Amino acid sequence: MKVVLSIAGSDSSGGAGIQADLKTFEAFDVFGTTAITALTAQNTTGVEQIVPMDASFVQKQIEMVLKDFDVAAIKIGMLFNREIIKVVGETIKGLNIPVVLDPVSISKAGSPLLEEDALSAMHALFEDVTLITPNQHEAYHFFGYRQGDSKSLDAIQSLKTPVLVKHHVVELDEGKFSVDQLFFHKQKRVFQTPMIETSNLHGTGCSFSSAIAANLALGHSLERSISIAKKFITYGLKEAPNIGNGPGPIHHKKGGEYVAIA
Repeated sequence: MKVVLSIAGSDSSGGAGIQADLKTFEAFDVFGTTAITALTAQNTTGVEQIVPMDASFVQKQIEMVLKDFDVAAIKIGMLFNREIIKVVGETIKGLNIPVVLDPVSISKAGSPLLEEDALSAMHALFEDVTLITPNQHEAYHFFGYRQGDSKSLDAIQSLKTPVLVKHHVVELDEGKFSVDQLFFHKQKRVFQTPMIETSNLHGTGCSFSSAIAANLALGHSLERSISIAKKFITYGLKEAPNIGNGPGPIHHKKGGEYVAIA
């Protein structure tokens, strides 16, 4: 069984963060390990309080997992502050395994999940990962990229790391589609699935990045891993349990017409 490590924050409502990552890993039959960066008191309506872990303790969690397990891939989520970003960067540097970075800066309910002065530290981390998966807001926050503005692509295309900008909605004759765009230097690859009209979006970014990491651990290429993960999320949105008073969690199981055969 392949082992994947999630370095991320804890979500007390269970729909995002470490909890969502573990559910996603289980869905893909990989063994999930964790290094918790922060505790949050939150639910589907928002984040009430964040308690960051001491950076040295985050580092120790990572070191203990790497010392004992043959980790096949790493997913990085919420890091929250400069100190944690720095030790995570130092600890993963030189590892010859795929690393997927979801540069979390704000929750679906609009709560900030990254301290403002941590922006430059995140940019330093971008060079040492396999894939960066910002949503539209994060793509602008970190790179100044706006959908449809070709001039704003320079910062993304100058990176040596591929960037997957998530969830641009496109309306075609066949209906609405959710489109993700993979940028790597001057190349672009588009991934699209039918748009699922739902408010249950809590944890989609966390689950998507952890699904990509799980499939990289299983030996799939980057593009195949993204394709499988996108189908997984589409099914998760379609089958979301509709719980909570805000944007609810997705369904963390493979199934239905969106199962991708490896």
